[in-house]
Amino acid sequence: MFERLSSGVAVTFTLLVLSNPASAAEAALNGADTAWILTSTALVLFMTLPGLALFYGGLVRANNVLSVLMHCFAIACLASILWLIGGYALAFGDGGSLQAWIGGAEKWFLLGIGPNVLSGSIPEILFVMFQMTFAIITPALIVGAYVERIKFSAVMVFSGLWLFLVYAPVCHWVWGGGWLAGLGVMDFAGGIVVHVTAGSSALLLAKMLGGRRGFPKDLRPPHNPGMTMIGAAMLWVGWFGFNAGSALAANGSASMAMLVTHISAAAGALTWAILEQWRFGKSSLIGIVTGMVAGLATITPASGFVGPLGALCIGVTAGVVCHFAVGWVKQKIQIDDSLDVFAVHGVGGGLGTLLTAFFAAASLGGVGLAEGTSMGQQFGVQLIGVVAVLVWSVAISYIIVKAVDTMVGLRVEEEDEIVGLDLIAHGERGYDL
Repeated sequence: MFERLSSGVAVTFTLLVLSNPASAAEAALNGADTAWILTSTALVLFMTLPGLALFYGGLVRANNVLSVLMHCFAIACLASILWLIGGYALAFGDGGSLQAWIGGAEKWFLLGIGPNVLSGSIPEILFVMFQMTFAIITPALIVGAYVERIKFSAVMVFSGLWLFLVYAPVCHWVWGGGWLAGLGVMDFAGGIVVHVTAGSSALLLAKMLGGRRGFPKDLRPPHNPGMTMIGAAMLWVGWFGFNAGSALAANGSASMAMLVTHISAAAGALTWAILEQWRFGKSSLIGIVTGMVAGLATITPASGFVGPLGALCIGVTAGVVCHFAVGWVKQKIQIDDSLDVFAVHGVGGGLGTLLTAFFAAASLGGVGLAEGTSMGQQFGVQLIGVVAVLVWSVAISYIIVKAVDTMVGLRVEEEDEIVGLDLIAHGERGYDL
C-alpha cells in the first residue's frame, strides 16, 4: 500500500495510525482475505452439516439413519461449545514453558479476542471460527467407526473428552507452534491433525466396541446409496474451504490448493471405480464416492505444497492404497470399522503426509522444501509426525474408551441393536413406510 503513496501522504497516514489503534487494526485487515475465510468457514461447516451426515447416513441400515444424523449434528453442537470454552486456547494459546506440548489458559472463553484483534490479515475471531469447524468435523469423522451399535451418551462423552485430550494437543503440536512445528513437519490442512487422529482413534474404538451383529459375513448393504452420493458431493464442494481456506488468504496458494484438491478427488474416484471393475466386474456408486473421499483426505496435508502433477499422482495412489486398506481392515484383521474411517481417512491422511515430502519438491512442481532440506530428511520428519500422532491418538483414545465404558457404558443391548438406534435412542423413524 505504501508503495502507491507519496512519502508525505505515507508519513501522515502513519501518524494517524499511531494515534488511533483501532485504525491500525483496520489498516492491517485485508478485506479479500477476510471474505474468503468467511466463505471457507461456511464451506467447512457444510462438510459436516449436512455433507458428512448424509454421506454416513446413506451407508447404514434404514432403522439407524436418524441416529447417524443425530451423532453428527450433536457433535457439531458439543464441539462448538467446547472450542469456545477451552479448545481454542489449548490448541493455539501460548503455553509458556509447556509451549512445545500444549497451549495456555489465557484465551479460555475467548477472553480478550475482540473484533479488532487480528491474526495475520484477518480478525482472530474469524480464525477461531474457521478452526472451530475443523474441531467439529474431526470427531464427527469417527462416527463412521461405531454406527448402529453405540449408546448416544457414549458418543457425546467420548467426543468431548477426545476433543480436549487428543485433537487439541495434536493441533497445537502442528499448527500452534508445538514440537512438530519446530521439527518442520508439513501439514497444510490436516492430514495429521484431522485424518490421522480421527482414523487411528476410530480403528481403536471399533476394535474395543466389537463388530455389528453378523459381522463380518452377514451385513446388510447401504440402505440409500443416493443419499451417500449427495453427501459426498457436499463434501467435495466443502473441501475447497477445508484445503484452500487453510492458506488463510485469497491468493495464489489458495488457488493452487483448490485445484490440486479437485484433481486428487477426481483421480481417487476414477481409480477406485477402475479397481472395482477389474476386481468385481462392476463399478459401484458407493465405490466411486469413497475413492473421491480417499483422494480428498490424501491431498489434504499436501494441498498447499504440491502442484497439479503431484495431485494427480497422490489421487491415484490414494485410490489404490485406500481401496485395498478397506479389505485389509475388515477381512484380514477383522475389525468392524463400519464405514472405513481408518482405511480412508487414517491411511489416506498418513499416506498424503508422507508423499508431501516428495511432491512438494520444486523439481516435481511443488513449492519447494525448506532450504538445505532433502526429500529424505523431510520424509523422516513427516514419518515422525505420523507415527507420534498415531501412537498418541491410540493410547489416549484407549484411556478415554475405558473411562466412558465405566461412566455410561459403550454398547447397546443386542435386542436394541436389532430394533435399531433410531427408535431405541431417539424415539423416531427415518422412514414411515
